[in-house]
Amino acid sequence: MTSVTPFIWFDDDAEQAIQLYLGLFPDASVIEENRTPDGALFYASFRIAGQTVMALNGGPHFTKNESFSFFVSVETQQEVDYYWDALTADGGQESQCGWLKDRFGLSWQIIPEALMRYQADSDRALAGRVQAAMFKMQKIIVADLDAAAAASN
Repeated sequence: MTSVTPFIWFDDDAEQAIQLYLGLFPDASVIEENRTPDGALFYASFRIAGQTVMALNGGPHFTKNESFSFFVSVETQQEVDYYWDALTADGGQESQCGWLKDRFGLSWQIIPEALMRYQADSDRALAGRVQAAMFKMQKIIVADLDAAAAASN
């Protein structure tokens, strides 16, 4: 059976990254690990939020950038805050419009369902107001999206 699995290159901190991700997402688990003779993690596959991911400690040959990110769809502001705070902790970096980098350099989008719903609304003026509000944000604030949606032209 054919499958497609994201494969992430880390310098030497894949194990620490995997531990962070396993601690954040319910029902996350390691599927397989391959270790070097001295016990260091070489590569592993793991599952977060139903998605299988592979990670490799490949050395400093390649760097991560925003052209690849994990899109985390959440329902509530509490969930936005939870993932945002955990992923930006200890050296992570906030970016714009719900994007961030965790301390391992991996990009994430923490996006509440409200943003997607408003952007798909048939009232294009409403969608435009919400998008304009989102462009001013780093972490998405649902109450500010709601206020933009409710504003009159």
